[in-house]
This record gives sequence, C-alpha cells and structure tokens, in this order.
Amino acid sequence: MEKTYYPRLDETVYRTTLPNGLPICVIPKKGFTRKSAYFVTNYGSIHTSYTYEGKKYRSPDGVAHYLEHKMFDLPGRDVSEEFAAMGASSNAFTSYDMTAYYFTCTDHFSQCLRLLLEFVSTPYFTQESVEKERGIIEQEILMYADSPDSRVFEILTENLYRHHPIRVPIAGSVESIQEITPQILYDCHRAFYCPANMMLCVEGDVDPDEVEAIARQMLPQHRAQTAVKDLGQAEQMTCETPCTAVEMDVAMPTFQLGFKCPDDRRGAEFAHWEVVGELAAEALFGESSALYLRLYEQGIIDSSFGGGLETVDGCAMLTCGGDSWEPETVRDAVLQEAQRLAQTGIGEADFARSKKSFFGRRVKDLDSFESTCFRMSAYALEDYDYFRFPETFDSVKAEELQQFLLETVQKDRASLSIVMPRQGKEE
Repeated sequence: MEKTYYPRLDETVYRTTLPNGLPICVIPKKGFTRKSAYFVTNYGSIHTSYTYEGKKYRSPDGVAHYLEHKMFDLPGRDVSEEFAAMGASSNAFTSYDMTAYYFTCTDHFSQCLRLLLEFVSTPYFTQESVEKERGIIEQEILMYADSPDSRVFEILTENLYRHHPIRVPIAGSVESIQEITPQILYDCHRAFYCPANMMLCVEGDVDPDEVEAIARQMLPQHRAQTAVKDLGQAEQMTCETPCTAVEMDVAMPTFQLGFKCPDDRRGAEFAHWEVVGELAAEALFGESSALYLRLYEQGIIDSSFGGGLETVDGCAMLTCGGDSWEPETVRDAVLQEAQRLAQTGIGEADFARSKKSFFGRRVKDLDSFESTCFRMSAYALEDYDYFRFPETFDSVKAEELQQFLLETVQKDRASLSIVMPRQGKEE
C-alpha cells in the first residue's frame, strides 16, 4: 500500500486500489484499542434515475434507504447479532448521495471486517422480508413527517429546486415505497454496490496489509460496470417560491432560510470553494458575527440559530435557521448584512479569527474515528484527499468570501421555509 505522511496533522495514511476498482484507505493509530471501519457506496436517495448496461432505470423514491435496511439480512442469520456477539457496534445510514455501513470494535477486528464486507456485498431479499420491512419504514416516514426540523428542511428544498431529486425526502413516501420489490432492490444493488463505486476506510491499531488481504479475499475479483446517474434537468439559480409556511404542533415558529449555489466543481476546486462558503457563513451569521450578536440581543433569534454550506451531488445551498417569532426579519437582516460585507469587506482580524476557529474545529473532529472515516470517504467520492485541508485553508483569501456573499446571498436565489404553531395555540 502507498504510504503518505501529513506533517501538519501528524497523520499517516495507507492507500491502494484493488483490481476490482475498490479504493482502500487505512489510518493507523498505534496503541489505540478502538477500531472503526466504513464501507460506503457512492449511491444515495437522489440516485433514482440511472442507466446500467445500456438500459434506463427509474427506481421508486426511497429505494436507497430501503436497500440499506434490507442489507443486514443474510439467509438464516442476524448480522447485527453477529457483530454484538463479537462486542462490536454496527450501524448504517443513507444520505442524499451516499450510503454507509460501519462498525466500531475493540476486539475481533478481522472477523468484524470480514462480516462487514460479506453482508454489504451479499444481497438477499425475499418477498416476505421486503413486505415485513415496509411497515417499519412507513413508521419512520410518518415520524419524520411529524418532525418540525425535518419538515422545515424538506419544504426548503422543495421551494429551492424545480428538478433536482433533493426535493424528495430520503426515505421516500408511504406511497412510493409500496412499489419496492425484491427485484428492484437486486437491480439497485447490482448497479451501485460494485467495488469500483465504493470505498473502504479503516482507522485504528490495525495492519494495513491485513485490511487489503481481507478485502481481496471477501470481495469479487473482477471490475464490474457501474451505473451512470441522471439527476435531471440543470437548475437555474433563481427560486420560484420565496416563502412557504405550514402549521404544526410547535410552541414557536422554526425556520430555514436557503440560498441556491452552483455545484459545478470537483476535487481540490470543490474543497476550496466549500471552505470559502463555510467561512462566508461564519462571517455572515456565525456566533461571533455582528449580525448574530445584534439579532440575539434584540431577542429575534436564540441559541438554536445556526447555519452553513450544504452540498449534495448536483446541488448546493447556503442555509441558516432556528427558532424565531420573526423569520422574515431574520431573512431581511441576512440579505442586508451580506450586501454590507460584500461592499465594505471582511476585516482581516475577523477573517483570521473565523479561519482559525473553523480550522480548529476540523482538527478536533479528527479525534473521532467515526467522523474521520466518514469525512475521508465522503471527500474521496468528490476526488479530494481530506487530509489536505490545511493547505486548502491556507489558500483561501478574504476577498473570496466577499465575492461568494455578493454572488450567493441574493433575493432571487432565496427561499424561506417556516413551521408555525397551529392557529389558536398559545405562545
């Protein structure tokens, strides 16, 4: 395996790519008892339209999440119980553009890694088990529908995007999951769960060569064809629905404000732009910003307020939100403050402080093996080496934040999503 040392982070990474196309990343941590492994696929809820082996497919909304649930089934076996018997904790999640399966353990690492690679690469779906899971996922969908935080973000994406499938909740709808069959699950697994569309990342006191040997033993040897994703029509940057308010059982309004951003970058260019966007968010409405302090002192926002840059395959948005009785006032203040910063500039001291604070959080985040494995995997899918982020931070200039705010925080790019208390509900 190829060894790379990162002096700024005092980290070493071993990497290789197997003949089947699987990238492997190992971050050794000598002396640590905890070990983590992430096995991820570049496939999420938005990837419902695709072409595979010359044939076009359109799978039901929510199928990636459904597939994640069903992958823990093996004939006559309970994968979760097998991990637990070895003292390991296993789990999985589906995002808009990625599905991840992972475990953490202190002992029996080799056996746990074999089990992880085995069950994720072994599809097994019966009509009975698929039907049984439907009721479980229906309850999950209904739970999210009753969650103000989930609804306020879903409404925002519906307002901002005309075509991009981020408009659809990750779990789909109660109606859409009725269409999911074992054959559809097999089709999606074949199209997206091939090693060349996946990544294995491991961190802990482990032998990199052993990790590679286990992956070679457990996974297919040949390189299979991967699906070509179709995210639909290109999006315009303008937003047709500037504001939507719905009523739910909440004590006070909660809101999300979003601004559409173009998403046409990859690799180091994407990572640089993302840092610019995150630092611009810090300067505009971060906890130490002039806008945050003013709105907080006026009682317009509280400690729930926050935001940042959201990026998903094919789209991106600058967002902020929280609880407030005056969401429209917050929106107007954000627009005005962005215009002021774009015109007057961001002070060098403020820029340096924000940069140092954000950089410090990134470094501290490396203390978590799970977070590090996730970030290494997610950024690798964007063709970027995450441990290069110190150099990326060095390259960002204050003027780029100004330009980002000038181009992004515009009224015609904005939408406001509000969940209001039901009429007649007391404050």
